[in-house]
Amino acid sequence: MNRETVSTNDQKTAKSNKVVAAVCLAFIGGMVGMSYAAVPLYSMFCKVTGYGGTTQRVEQYSDRVLDQKVTIRFDANTSGGLAWKFRPVARDMTIKIGETAQAHYTATNMSDKPTSGRATFNVTPDLAGAYFNKVECFCFTDTTLKPGETLDMPVVFYVDPDIVNVPELKDVKTITLSYTFFPIEGQKPVASTPKAENLKTNDNTEGNLGG
Repeated sequence: MNRETVSTNDQKTAKSNKVVAAVCLAFIGGMVGMSYAAVPLYSMFCKVTGYGGTTQRVEQYSDRVLDQKVTIRFDANTSGGLAWKFRPVARDMTIKIGETAQAHYTATNMSDKPTSGRATFNVTPDLAGAYFNKVECFCFTDTTLKPGETLDMPVVFYVDPDIVNVPELKDVKTITLSYTFFPIEGQKPVASTPKAENLKTNDNTEGNLGG
């Protein structure tokens, strides 16, 4: 084999190695990019599909009400050592599918100093999240309570009538709306949520809880 042939082979090998290296770098770059995009894309996916019990945020009330009814159960939790008594005014309410309703939660600061919290939420069954529409909500709002202060926090919502067209959900009789308050750092203004009028509410005295 002459020197010219060896040189040509070396050039081909070097070129091939560069192509492989470029492909590897592109793959690694793509994987890194996907990892950075994964969280916002997953969040967007959840909001669009309701996956994981993510509810939908809407600006208007429902304009279609069915005769079929569903019971909404309300759950409240605190986490991270937040010294609040957080609870629904009533444990549940039964509404017509498509009927706009208003539920109430209350939070009381049981500590001797101002503390702040922020609520997250989810809906079960998970698939129902795509059809649980909230018009007003205190979720993801920084809320500060003075020592001993109690805040009323309404939630205005309705269940989308299209839920009856989903085979896995058409026979669902109960949907649970669950909130969890987490502590946050710093002092923030107390959250204020406007009250909706002429809506079905859960602020009946029979539903009041003792703890």
